[in-house]
Amino acid sequence: MTEEAAKDTPLAETEAALLPEPERLLLHMPVDIRNVSLVILAVLASLFMLHWAKAVFIPLMLGLLFSYALSPVVNWLELKRVPRWLSAAVLLLAILGAIGSTAYSLRNEASQLLESLPLAAQKFRQAVKTRAGKPDGALENVQKAASQIEQAARESGTASPGSSRGAMRVVVETATFNVRDYLWTGTLGLLTLIGQFTVVVFLTYFLMLSGDTFCRKLIKLAPGFSSKKITLQALHEITGQIQRYLQVQLLASALVGVLTWLALLIIGLDNAAVWGIAAGVLNLVPYVGSLVTAGASGLVGFLQFGSLDMAIVVAGASLFIHMLVGNLFTPWLTSRASRLSPVAVFVGLLAWGWLWGVWGLLLGIPILMIVKSVCDRIDDLKPIGEFLGS
Repeated sequence: MTEEAAKDTPLAETEAALLPEPERLLLHMPVDIRNVSLVILAVLASLFMLHWAKAVFIPLMLGLLFSYALSPVVNWLELKRVPRWLSAAVLLLAILGAIGSTAYSLRNEASQLLESLPLAAQKFRQAVKTRAGKPDGALENVQKAASQIEQAARESGTASPGSSRGAMRVVVETATFNVRDYLWTGTLGLLTLIGQFTVVVFLTYFLMLSGDTFCRKLIKLAPGFSSKKITLQALHEITGQIQRYLQVQLLASALVGVLTWLALLIIGLDNAAVWGIAAGVLNLVPYVGSLVTAGASGLVGFLQFGSLDMAIVVAGASLFIHMLVGNLFTPWLTSRASRLSPVAVFVGLLAWGWLWGVWGLLLGIPILMIVKSVCDRIDDLKPIGEFLGS
């Protein structure tokens, strides 16, 4: 730089031009392509196996979850000198009997409700069209304009005159409804559901009957005293978190069911008790259950009252109760029961819902709890546990 240029340039710019540029700090992290490729292949193989064998994994996880929920009662009865086989059998029979008696007592209301849903949907569509006047007016205008342009193009000879010669007309015919095929498919689905339900019941019974046998075997197989201690801590943490999570979900579902029943009873909706039970059960399905309850109750409310405003009131009351309990009460209790990040929970539910559907939404959070408890105690997997943590 010349002396004249240095005189014309300000002092700060001159010093900045003379100073050397700061060195860039580079983070040297060697990447083993082979190990990364093996990890990706292992993850893809695991996902394929979980999806392919979901008929085995879903009953297994449901049985494990139910055994965690019912084992404290069986353990308490065992302290009272009641044999485990007897207490587990009586407890399962009592639960099944309560479910069966409740379903039998509400069968008429439930059948009337199911029969009214198609009619409610049809009337709802008619009311929306009537209230909106002509909801498709803009689309109809665009369609008319397109038809006029096409007609003008034909008249002006834009379309080639021989373009329609030799054209073959294709008619698509819908398949006729076959009652036998429908009944056969429905029967197979019902038999599959009954079979899976039976497997879950027996698996839950045998898991409760075994008690802590599998835990003691896992501790015995662990090499070294430190590994046995870590295994014992992980098993205790998994058991405690899952039991607290189930208690939170049952309490929240019971609260949603009672509040929904009272709200719809005050509004005057028929079969409010059925809707309360449905809301409590569907509350166990994250995100989806509340929308299903609100939509179905709104349709039935419209069928009963014949007004869109009352349908919105019914659906809004149900959705408000779900949001109130789900956004205030449940997160507060869930944060005390587990240490999972809300983002990790949401992403995990999306992944498990994609793999297993509704069952994945039900089992996603307990599976994440188990994964986090295991990853927190293995050095190579601690980054995964840190990502899942809150």
